[in-house]
Amino acid sequence: MKKIVFSLAFLIINGLSFSQTIINRDSEIAQMVKEVSTDSLKSYINTMVSFGTRNTLSTQNNSLRGIGAARNWVLNKFNEFAKQSSGRLSAFIDTVTYKPDGRRVNRDIILGNVVATLKGTDPNDKRIFIISGHLDNMRTNVMDSVMDAPGANDDGSGSAAVLECARIMSKHSFPATIIFVTVSGEEQGLLGAQFMANKAKKESWQIEGVLNNDIMGSNNSSETNIIDNTRIRVFSEGLSVLDTGRVATNIRNLGLENDGRARQLARYVKEIGERYVENIEVVMVYRNDRFLRGGDHSPYVQNGFAAVRITEMNENYYHQHQDVRKENNIQYGDLPEFMDFEYLRKNTAVNLSNLANLAKAPSVPEEVKVETRRLENYTSLSWKAPQHGKVKGYYILMRETTSAVWQKKFFITETQMRLPYSKDNYFFGVQSLSETGNESLPVIPTVAGR
Repeated sequence: MKKIVFSLAFLIINGLSFSQTIINRDSEIAQMVKEVSTDSLKSYINTMVSFGTRNTLSTQNNSLRGIGAARNWVLNKFNEFAKQSSGRLSAFIDTVTYKPDGRRVNRDIILGNVVATLKGTDPNDKRIFIISGHLDNMRTNVMDSVMDAPGANDDGSGSAAVLECARIMSKHSFPATIIFVTVSGEEQGLLGAQFMANKAKKESWQIEGVLNNDIMGSNNSSETNIIDNTRIRVFSEGLSVLDTGRVATNIRNLGLENDGRARQLARYVKEIGERYVENIEVVMVYRNDRFLRGGDHSPYVQNGFAAVRITEMNENYYHQHQDVRKENNIQYGDLPEFMDFEYLRKNTAVNLSNLANLAKAPSVPEEVKVETRRLENYTSLSWKAPQHGKVKGYYILMRETTSAVWQKKFFITETQMRLPYSKDNYFFGVQSLSETGNESLPVIPTVAGR
């Protein structure tokens, strides 16, 4: 694996000395990132727009128009990519009959998610990583399932990112499993994501991370006229809805309100995305979603899985949930002409680099503990090797309690470490590291028995 030197330095422990550090960029992942194509992304979006409408309530019996035609096209693309996967990628449309709900579904419909699974090469490794976008869209009236609704950015952009990641990653193998999914029913109330998240919970899928992409291909805002294609937001929940009782008490006692699984995933997305994709800043937003709004990651979060939303920095409401029209010299409608395909390329690459790094990494270290038997200004950590994957070593992560991101890393090949930093002043985490330098998600230590 090639090693690329960055000016950014972090600590590698060697007699607790400071030194300039080499950060590993996995050459296989770097090459995959280079293959993300603006032409491919534009082609996907233009095809999705050509179906006229992709409203979840639209026709499913027309080969050229409506959500049914769109779903079949995505399935065909996945099957096309499967030919280059040596049998590892398989795809189908996962359907369920959805009854009228008195809200945004007024008749029986077949709700369908297009799911492609890139099976991991380690049969004992049950980890799953998911990338998601929603295929459906809407006009100003969410119940209008007949008239045209382009849906180029919302959420053609997220669905295009899913397809492009599948196209490139299907040519490679990973120890863990990756699922690429375009869901339906988002605009009718997150129906497709709810169906999939509930199924995953019921069947005990070992989902380690969900990257939900929704509205991530335009670089400018309405009203404020801000233009910026160098920043992308990642929204994450600080605490899980399942963090109750003793778990919630422990979180309060240890000050871990900012260290839930989704928040750790968001930190990871920022570090890995910025490592592999040039001229992009991943901006962490400490909310599950935009103010009083929601997305397809929410059903996963509600089921206890780590899930985040990736979305553009500045939304343009002239081109979101709007009928195509022109009023007062303003063009409304979610049209391809308002996309920035270079911005979409970078945001897709952020997803790809994270999925690849996660799926190539070992599983997380086990039983990570911090010693508390005596008062001291050192911090002693211990852990056990991960269940899956060959391990080169481990990173000990450290940050000040007020820092949004990890600030220092210590590399070690042992399964314990004593650091001259007080646990009063810092948070710590431990990652497993593969032989090719791919990091697992971090694990926050729990208190060792006294």
